[in-house]
Amino acid sequence: MKPATAASKLDVYLPATPPEFQDRLVSRDELDELRHDPPQWLVDLRRDGPHPRNVVAARLRVSNSALARAGITEALTTEQIAALAADPPEWLVRERELFAEVRREQRRLQERREQAG
Repeated sequence: MKPATAASKLDVYLPATPPEFQDRLVSRDELDELRHDPPQWLVDLRRDGPHPRNVVAARLRVSNSALARAGITEALTTEQIAALAADPPEWLVRERELFAEVRREQRRLQERREQAG
């Protein structure tokens, strides 16, 4: 698979990976090996970042769209995410509330479908 696909499956930001990862195809066996026995660069990248959008959104408990609305387009490090979470700006508070409301509604609809079905 392409390096971008492998990086996505590993939840890492491709430009932050080593050149030897970016410059070649990754087999499924190699991907499994990276998942089960990650090299130090992968451990460090997952811990410190920079992180891709989906990871940033998950750690901030907002949607990817919320990041776009807030103008956050670049990858963030763990330290940057922690700083935002520690002293959340108004947009983050608002987006977290909206995200929680959407999740509650999704659960309610799911329960309703299960009861009907």
